[in-house]
Amino acid sequence: MDIEQNNNIPDEALIERALSGDKSALETLIKKHQDWIYNVSLNFVGDAHEAADLTQEVLIKVITKLETFKGKSAFRTWMYRIVKNHFLNMKRGKQEVDSLTFEQFGKGLDQIQDESLADYSYEVEEKMLVEEAKISCMKGMLLCLDREQRLIYILGELFEFPDSVGSEIMEISKQNFRVKLHRAKKQLYGFMDDKCGLIKKSNPCRCHRKTAGFIKMGYVDPVELNFQKGVISKINEVVEEKVKAFSNEVISDYQEIYQEHPFLRSPETLDSIREMLSKDTLKQTFDL
Repeated sequence: MDIEQNNNIPDEALIERALSGDKSALETLIKKHQDWIYNVSLNFVGDAHEAADLTQEVLIKVITKLETFKGKSAFRTWMYRIVKNHFLNMKRGKQEVDSLTFEQFGKGLDQIQDESLADYSYEVEEKMLVEEAKISCMKGMLLCLDREQRLIYILGELFEFPDSVGSEIMEISKQNFRVKLHRAKKQLYGFMDDKCGLIKKSNPCRCHRKTAGFIKMGYVDPVELNFQKGVISKINEVVEEKVKAFSNEVISDYQEIYQEHPFLRSPETLDSIREMLSKDTLKQTFDL
């Protein structure tokens, strides 16, 4: 079956064909969802290379557990439950070596000297470097949330999963999901309201003043822009269904600037997946 012809086929039909041995259907199923997994991963760990590895690990689990999908929930909900279990139980990544607090993050920003990019020469234009620094800093802020809060924020605020879906993924009540999301937003946006100059112009921290320092410290690569490579659209353009805010205290301006981050194409994984499919264990699983 041609992959392009599969794009509009429902997940359940692709799963049925995949389990009966149709490799093309399995590849299409993976391609339909891998960009979403990658972008959730990228916001969760804040590093493009680590996010790519996580995406691969999750897709392997999705493939090997596919026969356990019984259709009791939407496939994406089932898939994100695998994401949740993997993310909350995996070893700490290089960005999570130490549990970073918002206070520590703020002190770190204060210690980066304000400099003008005009004093340096880079091949990439200044506007893109400043944007990379801004996105990198905001992804770093997410790491100050604990893992559960971070994932709930990504699902509920960034990609606007309704509480009915978010609670099912996180395996908690809808009320508990809303409470945890509110706490995550209060911590994150409270820090930004106190420190960040993106919305509150009276705050001293400015992306263009910190970019040179970010480059010196290795937080921004002036050659390979991790957060602006393979852009498909903005996050707010791929959110499938807007939902009403869970709380009147939501600071929507901060949500908006997070949702303006690029939604990126995931690195190609099909070659490694095809290699997996050649293994005897997967041959037995999918009757190949």
